[in-house]
Amino acid sequence: MTSVRRAWALAGLAVVSWVDVLLELIAFALLCVGLVLFFSPVVELARVRSRHARELVGRWTGQEIRSPYRPAPPEPERERDGWYRDGTQLYRRAWWIRWNRRFTWIMEDPATGREFGWQLLNPPVALVFAVFSLVAGPVALRGYARWTGFWLGPHAPRGKSWLSRRFDAFGYQLGLWAISLAQLGMTVAQVVVLSGAVVVFPTVTLASRAVADTFRREAERWTGVRIAQPYLPPPALPVPRGDGLYQFGKQLHEEPWWPMLRARIHWVLHDRATWRDMAAAVVLPVATPVLWVPSAALVFWGSYGLVALWITGTHGWFGMVGLPEVTSTGGAFAMTPVALAAVFAGLLPTPWLARYQAKLGRWLLGPTEASRLAQRVRRLDQTRVEVNVAQAAELRRIERDLHDGIQSRLVAMGMKLGAVEALIEHDPDKAKQLAAELREASSEALTELRSLVRGIHPPVLSERGLVDAVRAAALDSPLKVEVTASVPGRLEQPAEACAYFAVCELLGNAAKHGGARRASVVLEYFEGLLRATVTDDGKGGADAARGTGLRGIERRLSGFAGRLALTSPPGGPTAAIVEVPCQLDPGPSSPRTSTSSETA
Repeated sequence: MTSVRRAWALAGLAVVSWVDVLLELIAFALLCVGLVLFFSPVVELARVRSRHARELVGRWTGQEIRSPYRPAPPEPERERDGWYRDGTQLYRRAWWIRWNRRFTWIMEDPATGREFGWQLLNPPVALVFAVFSLVAGPVALRGYARWTGFWLGPHAPRGKSWLSRRFDAFGYQLGLWAISLAQLGMTVAQVVVLSGAVVVFPTVTLASRAVADTFRREAERWTGVRIAQPYLPPPALPVPRGDGLYQFGKQLHEEPWWPMLRARIHWVLHDRATWRDMAAAVVLPVATPVLWVPSAALVFWGSYGLVALWITGTHGWFGMVGLPEVTSTGGAFAMTPVALAAVFAGLLPTPWLARYQAKLGRWLLGPTEASRLAQRVRRLDQTRVEVNVAQAAELRRIERDLHDGIQSRLVAMGMKLGAVEALIEHDPDKAKQLAAELREASSEALTELRSLVRGIHPPVLSERGLVDAVRAAALDSPLKVEVTASVPGRLEQPAEACAYFAVCELLGNAAKHGGARRASVVLEYFEGLLRATVTDDGKGGADAARGTGLRGIERRLSGFAGRLALTSPPGGPTAAIVEVPCQLDPGPSSPRTSTSSETA
């Protein structure tokens, strides 16, 4: 009887979840029309009811259901000048940053979708278990606990199925085509502005480049095809002459805005990438449907054929393409494999077609040799400054460690040696005690010196290479770190050192600032590029613009034309990708291995 009462109580609580569903749908409708402030509070209120259900089920059945949600985002921190910063935007108050972080946290959490499904299906299922509890109370209650744990419990991340990957690739094709249509609209605006209002042409061109950059970014994120920016560097700010006037060509101006505007117009008009973007905006919307329309036609024909066979009963659908018409149930069974084969044939090549569509975009939107040369010159100028700054910072660190550590120990040892000389004749016992302290101090100084040397260049990195050095760093880390390496041999030593220190810095940030417990390091090498991916389960919110450690990694990478890509939403997880262009050194190969390490 206790199980029956509890089952019906849970069923009554489940009915309330439909109220949460209704409120969430209303909040989502308001979100679609621009009223964005209600969605997050409604979802968080629904999470309170879900927590009560988890707690009751765990208390009444003994099957604990842990929280499935990602860690909540941290509270915004006020800057020293009194402003709150979110990326490149400053706010006087923190409520908008707080709402934006919590909205992102809720929308990107997979548990949000599972919770909505549970709210939608839970009332009838709970009523079924409540009725079943009249016959077998404890068994029904434990069954409902397993049902609730499946929906509201934590789920381990799983890879996508074959069908999901194909549908995703098909969606990527449509997404790239939609972006190219948006770029075509911006190109039309450029043409209109160029014919009548050249003054605003740079502004419209920059907006068009933002759409093209979206195509490049999403093409790399969706298909792995990297498209570099081809644009020439923007003009520098005008500098006044000795007489206080600003010069552009043969004309002098009293104010800097007109020379700056003319320089920007000259910049966008004489950049070949501007015209190549406009040509790509015309070609891509016309050419790329050739890659996705056949797949879409096959998937639609096969899917609608299944609907026609088994739902609507319009059996003449197959006769439209020359196949025999279906007039009986046996014929429907016979034509079902044909419809399924059409869907399969349409989805099968979609990943390859999506990559080819991105490669076509790279051919049209990628850099030319002239833009590559200009970007390389600009990058070398920036790299020279970054390398000098990084080198000066490293020298200051070494000097500080030597001055505050080894030097002070050696001075103390020298003073103790003087005391030993003074005491060795009239107080030998005290001299022996000081000599023992000297021996211990020398051992500590040697340990500190070795640690300093490892900080400059670890011996294991020179002797065993990057993979073993990263494994050694993982063993020293307070996190549980899994290292997976796929590097076919030894790399150039400067590149190995750069990647090693970047990985160590990222692991240190995850343990010290991210509150992480686990991390994974993946080392890969392909086509002259070393990639190190560090992922942790911390609280997220890392920002390279605010973190001096991440900025140091960027400075170190700039000397190798490398880059740091950081993804760290509030609430986690954090994923950092370090890429270093380098070449292999001849030597023994390193097969793909995985290593897990955990320190007490």
